[in-house]
Amino acid sequence: MNILFTPLKALGLAATVALLISGTMAQAASPLELNFGLFGPRYDGRVAPCEAALPTITSQFQEKESTFWNSALTITAYGRIHETAFRPWQSDNIPRRYCSGDVMLSDGKLRSVHYSIIEDGGFAGFGQGVEWCVTGLDRNWAYGARCRAARP
Repeated sequence: MNILFTPLKALGLAATVALLISGTMAQAASPLELNFGLFGPRYDGRVAPCEAALPTITSQFQEKESTFWNSALTITAYGRIHETAFRPWQSDNIPRRYCSGDVMLSDGKLRSVHYSIIEDGGFAGFGQGVEWCVTGLDRNWAYGARCRAARP
């Protein structure tokens, strides 16, 4: 068997051997590098009632319609607002209150709204956040058919 070494092959072999020899062994983290004192989030389960989210939904709906869909639609009234679930999963999940109701739009149509109020779900985890969906106006289907993902 005839093995022909070229200067390029010899240089590659030398570089590989040098890397293997000069490599250092992995060491364990020092006590200062350990993640000590880090605890998971502590939720109180204090989530605002369903009616508290309505001003947020109204303003976000108007902003979304005008900015992304070039539409003048606004929410003019709410009706039949009720809670559909509170913390529907295990107690150690992020507390959420799920609500539903009817909205009257500026075009005169009555539609359903489904939303959740999330503890520590606001910007950067401060305050309560709101995720909402108006049935028939989820134009990019972020919540699926008939706002299915906005419900518990």
